[in-house]
Amino acid sequence: MNRRESFKSILLGAVAGATLTTIGCKDDIPAVEAVNELPLYGRTPDEIKRDNDLLKSVYLDKHELESIAILSDIILPATATAGSATAAGVPAFIEFIVKDLPDNQLPIRGGLMWLDSEANRRFEKTFKACSNSEQIKIIDDIAYPDEKGEKPQLAHGINFFDKIRGLVVTGYYTSEVGMKDLGYKGNVPNVWDGVPQDVLDKHGMKYDEDWLPKFVDQSKREIQAEWDEEMNLIT
Repeated sequence: MNRRESFKSILLGAVAGATLTTIGCKDDIPAVEAVNELPLYGRTPDEIKRDNDLLKSVYLDKHELESIAILSDIILPATATAGSATAAGVPAFIEFIVKDLPDNQLPIRGGLMWLDSEANRRFEKTFKACSNSEQIKIIDDIAYPDEKGEKPQLAHGINFFDKIRGLVVTGYYTSEVGMKDLGYKGNVPNVWDGVPQDVLDKHGMKYDEDWLPKFVDQSKREIQAEWDEEMNLIT
């Protein structure tokens, strides 16, 4: 089972854990823009005002957002059948989350600083400036802590990656792209073709022939019921 299938299985309740493969992100990560609009249906006036205030505020800078984009596509790159994390707008989702839930701000910013520091220590450049293979070398060490053994110097990076991976997966699989990857079709009404004949016979019951085509005819399932002034069913 590959990494994406593992994530999908977690969300569908089939397994309890998942791992990260070493499939890297694409080299041409697009520029990341902060999210500037939200669907505001179903929101109270106070909630709409709060959302708009958050959208106008700035926390993560351009360098941080681009680093998050790279991480996002390392965690969930594009496949032959599904778009990447950046295609699903995950960096913008994380940018909004750190403003909406401020407890995430220092862990995310601190983790990105650790990532740049570690990249500078190993390769004398920022994480974003590293090649794909160099980025993967760092990520491999913090994505598989159980396999790498205890390395106290990596503790901060391990904690950060655990948090960012959770945000990436959440953002991706609550997006339209992620929903399609899951095969989620939304709420679909069941088809009911009436009580089975043997059950009706067992209880000495039968349908009124006049009502059968109105309640059981599935070709009319999309037709909204209508009643006349005397409360007789018309359709």
